[in-house]
Amino acid sequence: MSDSTPGRGPGDSGQHGDLPAGAETGSTNGEEAQASPHRVIGTPPPAQARSMLGAAAVNVPAERERELPADPPDLASAKRAERIVAALFMLSMLAGLGFLASYFIFGVHSVRNVLHSNLALGGTMALAFLCLGIGATIWVRRLMPDVELTEQRKPLRSTPQDRAAFAETFEEGADASQFVKRPLLRRTLIAATVPVAVAPIVLLRDLGPLPGKSLEHTVWRKGLRLLNYGVNTPIRPGDFSSPGGMITVVPDGYQDDFNALAKAAVIIIKMPPGVLQAPTVMNWTVDNIVAYSKICTHVGCPAALYEQTTHHILCPCHQSTFDAARGAKVIFGPATRALPQLPMTVDADGYLVAQSDFTEPVGPSYWERG
Repeated sequence: MSDSTPGRGPGDSGQHGDLPAGAETGSTNGEEAQASPHRVIGTPPPAQARSMLGAAAVNVPAERERELPADPPDLASAKRAERIVAALFMLSMLAGLGFLASYFIFGVHSVRNVLHSNLALGGTMALAFLCLGIGATIWVRRLMPDVELTEQRKPLRSTPQDRAAFAETFEEGADASQFVKRPLLRRTLIAATVPVAVAPIVLLRDLGPLPGKSLEHTVWRKGLRLLNYGVNTPIRPGDFSSPGGMITVVPDGYQDDFNALAKAAVIIIKMPPGVLQAPTVMNWTVDNIVAYSKICTHVGCPAALYEQTTHHILCPCHQSTFDAARGAKVIFGPATRALPQLPMTVDADGYLVAQSDFTEPVGPSYWERG
């Protein structure tokens, strides 16, 4: 009676005989572990450890002479170059991580903080790209062969022999580049490029959040004194001895808050008697002194020029012109609405103070749609 057990023939005593280890289909877990070695991140799959084209390079003729050398001529010098390149790639990785850290560490809520943030972000990103570039240059100059290849023109469809020859040339190029042979370079290059690739994703955070209703209000409130910007002193109506003067004023307590002043800067103008007309709100003026927002309603430039003879407020950026005698309405230029008027009165000590915040949003018209 014959033995029908699969994998056994007549006379088989149960031993595997000449079969290689792991060739039988019923491999144990231990044999499977031996057949599948652990793969390290940054290295090719074990089955393709020496190939970057996979099955495309299986049928390459082994007897063909190499066109590119597999290794540089001076292996000792190449090893030193490898360590230098790896160090540069690691430094690039640290600089990239420093860029990401600087983005969160340095705030941008003042001019000084913006300066520090720009220096940190620019310096770390420049260092990251500089180390990558120097490392890649040394890699090419010291590890790759200096060989010129001339490729002849061929039909668009390559023959199997040509494809096989290309596969071999590609493999030789991969060997000559040292990318496969030197895992230290490969892994440090991957480590250096990851932070650089992540940086644009992190910067998307600057697209938000939306301003919501914050642009519709300023820090002006009832009883807040108007300070002469620069000297930061309160102002009495008598400080304007003659018509035609214009000064920039800021809210008391916010003279050093540039974020607040970006919306709250105001100009006050002393007008001759009888010049102010509607739509100027007369109850918001004091002794023919009227206060308007200094932020142009076009794109937010400071409307800081005043023509005494025509009573025109001018924005130097795009020449928007406002009539100070008639509610600062637009008479020329790209601005689409008047400069908002600040309600103003005097306090018990005779100083100019605000009656309230602006009754409409200041600045560019598109802020209203924020």
